[in-house]
Amino acid sequence: MGGTLMAAVAENWWRGGVIYHIYPRSFLDTNGDGIGDLPGILRRLDYVASLGVDAVWLSPFFTSPMRDFGYDVSNYRDVDPMFGTLEDFIALLEAAHERDLKIIIDQVYSHTSEDHPWFRESRVNRVNPRADWYVWADAKPDGTPPTNWQSVFGGPSWQWEGRRKQYYMHNFLSSQPDLNLHNPEVQDALLEVARFWLELGVDGFRLDAINFAMHDLELKDNPPSEWPPEWVTRPFDMQIHRYNRSDAAIPQFLERLRSVLDAYDARFSVAEVFGPTPLVEMQTFTSPGRIHSAYNFDFLYAEKLTGDHVRQCIEAWAGDQVESWPSWAFSNHDAPRSASRWARSAEPADLKRQAKLNLLLLLALRGSLFLYQGEELGLPQSDVPFEALQDPEAIANWPHTLGRDGARTPFPWTEDRDAGFSTVPPWLPVDHRHPQLSVTSQETDPKSVLNFLRRALALRRAMPALQDGGMTFIEGAADEDLLVFLRGTAPDETLCTYNFGDHAITWQPEDPEAWEIVLATGSRAHGPPGSTIPPRSGYWAVRRRYI
Repeated sequence: MGGTLMAAVAENWWRGGVIYHIYPRSFLDTNGDGIGDLPGILRRLDYVASLGVDAVWLSPFFTSPMRDFGYDVSNYRDVDPMFGTLEDFIALLEAAHERDLKIIIDQVYSHTSEDHPWFRESRVNRVNPRADWYVWADAKPDGTPPTNWQSVFGGPSWQWEGRRKQYYMHNFLSSQPDLNLHNPEVQDALLEVARFWLELGVDGFRLDAINFAMHDLELKDNPPSEWPPEWVTRPFDMQIHRYNRSDAAIPQFLERLRSVLDAYDARFSVAEVFGPTPLVEMQTFTSPGRIHSAYNFDFLYAEKLTGDHVRQCIEAWAGDQVESWPSWAFSNHDAPRSASRWARSAEPADLKRQAKLNLLLLLALRGSLFLYQGEELGLPQSDVPFEALQDPEAIANWPHTLGRDGARTPFPWTEDRDAGFSTVPPWLPVDHRHPQLSVTSQETDPKSVLNFLRRALALRRAMPALQDGGMTFIEGAADEDLLVFLRGTAPDETLCTYNFGDHAITWQPEDPEAWEIVLATGSRAHGPPGSTIPPRSGYWAVRRRYI
């Protein structure tokens, strides 16, 4: 019986797992070209393991012209030379497994690069073997595009191809043509890509922009969003995206993908779902027989952190005990860093306090958790000047959309000017505040954000209630900035308490002497909970007789 239970835990390692997100371009450069690489990740793998995480998610490292920094794939089955070789990836994978770390990689099924051989063949004419592998459509009688659909990065979602005398669809850059996943041959080809990486030993996939993977076959126009002009920064925001994404056929493809994953042991799949109302799609995508989990941008784009907002997000999708398992992230390579978004000022002390509070909350949530590189250091969002920008969205929409570069600057390893990232000027400048928050500057400081994160992860790993236990909100908290919930069930439960506001809040559990604080963001790290919760602070507590 014990062996059966252990096997089930190993198979479902992702339930309550913490996944460290690495953006390879910005982690560590080992060959002196100013760009991070796979050998750099391998060199720092002991550091990653020392955090106490369960897995690593790698953003794309596949062959690509890098117009969208790897999310425009030109070869799904190889490593771009700037990151190393396929042998480098295999060495990294083996080293991670030796350290009990899982490796998850991106899969980009919505679109490819225009340099991909599939598209090069498809665009030649209307009768070649891959003529229907991408989304092609005739012009309207007046020569305008087939629909009014707008791309995420600005401008129409259609690009004219003179050789076919047709338009092709692109939800993102015009150099990222959309695959036609309504074509079973395209699905088959993508599933073979999945099998290739699974055979190498990867432990799962993060599915990029999966709700953009299929479109309405009748090519109906999107209705207007009718947003006020002051809300709009690009034409994309002026539409309700009813027909260019979120097609009803996507779940059937996900069922095919799940059947491939289930042929291998202990594999995990998680989808990124972007949109104004993603919850229904997330739950649909993760219903039985489909992918394991999904996350959206509820926290990633939230400008303020309140108890009410957290509770609304969690209660909207608590997840059941079988399939519908949520994932949560506060920062990633596409969103401004949470320490800067939610801190009250840019002062170092304020950012540090906020970073600890963010980690204390994230690591108490029920679900699979994503921790973005630098979040464990409390890094603020970088200030990248216009002349140094690389992100095509930021350049096109400057200054209304600041883009993604501020979250992608080099990881600070040391206090040197270039933060120990490279021996040459890096592809994005190092923020002047980051070297003083480097790994070497925080390693020996017991009060650093880094060591706080390690303590929190060690506790989470040792406390089943925080990994896979239930979650119950405590009623009667009148202040919107107060959030209190229990993880697990009595008597094996953890009390998680937070004050997100700027004023002290009077609250304590019934029979406070029965509880012992095991982790707190402030100076009070032990003893029973007091009657006052200081501003922007929190703690975890357990029942005293179960310490």
